[in-house]
Amino acid sequence: MVKITDVARHAGVSPSTVSYALSGKRPISEETRRRVEESVRLLGYHPHAGARALAGRRSDVLALVVPLRAGIDVPVVMRFAVSVVTTARRYGHDVLLLTQEEGEEGLRRVVDTGLVDALIVMDVQLHDPRLPLLRHLDRPSVLIGFPADSDGLTCVDLDFKAAGEACVEHLARLGHRVVALVGSPPEVYVRRTAFAQRVVQGFTAAADRNRLSSAVHPCEASPVAARAVAEQLLREQPALTGVVIHNEAVLEPLIDAFEELGLRVPTDLSITAICPDEVAESLRVPVTSIALPSSEVGSQAVELLMRKLDGKAVPEATLLPPTMTQRAGTARRTAE
Repeated sequence: MVKITDVARHAGVSPSTVSYALSGKRPISEETRRRVEESVRLLGYHPHAGARALAGRRSDVLALVVPLRAGIDVPVVMRFAVSVVTTARRYGHDVLLLTQEEGEEGLRRVVDTGLVDALIVMDVQLHDPRLPLLRHLDRPSVLIGFPADSDGLTCVDLDFKAAGEACVEHLARLGHRVVALVGSPPEVYVRRTAFAQRVVQGFTAAADRNRLSSAVHPCEASPVAARAVAEQLLREQPALTGVVIHNEAVLEPLIDAFEELGLRVPTDLSITAICPDEVAESLRVPVTSIALPSSEVGSQAVELLMRKLDGKAVPEATLLPPTMTQRAGTARRTAE
């Protein structure tokens, strides 16, 4: 079946220009219109009936773009998705969930169908290849996450850099001098996913500022990987007394592994985490944690979009400050 992207390629224009030529939503030159119409005729393209019906009015549908890539923590993603859907319904909007890894072409296709009014984009990378397109689409968008360059974009998220710093500062105040970060799966760092990179930046900056010995270890989301990382940490940092965990799936397996290796929490090892409160509270040893505000972030993303759809100004950056809750998983370092 011929797609709008095929017509665009044949005519030497963008898919959005093809859409404008067919719908009349924006003025384009007569020469460009003729090229598009000729390509449509030669290729036998037929615009989607739903797109034609929606031309010129809102669809009351938002797209939530969250590619389920390797290393993604699906339960965490679903918390954000539920918040987006719940808030969107309050505004009379439905949500179209897009989970395929399609990059720029996927975004173009969903916009060119006319099925959505606006987009919320998750799993943002520091140098995300989708950003140039998002800056120029004729649909408003909000990113859950902060790329390296957020100019011209609307972004909202937890301040993950400050969260990493807060965990280390807490351990430093308790007298811990050797600390480690157990982070997301390796592929998350390979993609330079923004939230994971921000945590590392904050962790490293605070450790250096407090003159702590520190290390960063990515970890696959499995008990076997958790055990291997625990063994590696104790082998490479035998004086380790403080751990920051930013990987919800291995929180409990890591605590089990450390205790099997002879370290009791918090007597021998203090643990902090960046995770939902209910996860931190439910562990055998409840850990001190920075809450992951998925409900608030998802809700704010929708509210920002609603304001943009109404033509109202919104802040480019909305960073939620980290909130730490102290629990039994951390204790003052015992003098040796």
